[in-house]
Amino acid sequence: MEEGLRRAAELLSSSRQAVALTGAGVSTESGIPDFRSPGGLWSRYDPSEFATLSSFLRDPVRFYQLASEFLSVFTAEPNEGHRALAELEEMGLLKAVITQNVDGLHQAAGSKRVVELHGNLRECRCLSCGTVLPIEVLAEKLVQRGEIPPRCGCGGLLKPNVILFGESLPAEALREAFELVSRCDLLLVAGSSLMVSPANFLPPMAVEAGAELLIVNEEPTPMDAFASVVLRGKTGKVLPELVRRVKEIR
Repeated sequence: MEEGLRRAAELLSSSRQAVALTGAGVSTESGIPDFRSPGGLWSRYDPSEFATLSSFLRDPVRFYQLASEFLSVFTAEPNEGHRALAELEEMGLLKAVITQNVDGLHQAAGSKRVVELHGNLRECRCLSCGTVLPIEVLAEKLVQRGEIPPRCGCGGLLKPNVILFGESLPAEALREAFELVSRCDLLLVAGSSLMVSPANFLPPMAVEAGAELLIVNEEPTPMDAFASVVLRGKTGKVLPELVRRVKEIR
C-alpha cells in the first residue's frame, strides 16, 4: 500500500487533466446501501418487478411502498472520501467527477463539476406535464400526507429523477462523461466494481487513449490488470491519505 500511495500521488500531482469515476463504494461509508451487494435491495427484490420504468408505470404504489429503502439518502452526509475528491478539485488537480451515484453527496462535499450518469434524487419529475420539482415536494407528499403514489398539481404521476432500468441514460451526461475521459491524462476510479455499463466503458477508453488509471476499491475489478496503481481499501480512508501525499509532493 505504501509504495502504491507514493506512486499514485506522483501520478496525480503531475497530471493536467485528471478525472474521477465513482461508484456505490464511495457512498456506502455515508450509510447508503449498495443495492447490488449481498443483502442489498436487488438480492431481496427482483429489479425487473420493482425498478424498471414499465413496472413503475404499471404499479407505482408498490414502488413507493418500497421507497423507505431510499430514505437513508435524504439524511446522509458526505464522508471523507467525498471531501477528498472535492479537495483535489479545489487544488486544481481534478477536473470533474463522473458518478454512478444519485445521492448528491459529491456536490454536498464541495465538488463543483459532477456528471451524474444515473440521474439524481434531488429532484422529481411529473410524467404528464414534465415539471421538475425539488425532491422535498415528493417526500412531503409521501411522508406527511401519505399520498401514494404522489401526484403533481396537474394530476400526473411524480417520479424521482433517477434512471430506472429500461430508461435511457441522460444524453448530455453521457456526452460530457465520454468527452472528459477522451481528454483526460489520468482516470481515478473510486468505489466502483466496474461491472455496470456504460461506466465500465470509461476506463478502457482512458487506457487506450494513453491515460494513467488509478483504482481505489475494496474488491478486485476487471480493470485491475490495466491500472498503473491499484489501492485496495475503503475510499474514505485511502483517498484522504492520497490527498495528504499529493500535498507533500507539491
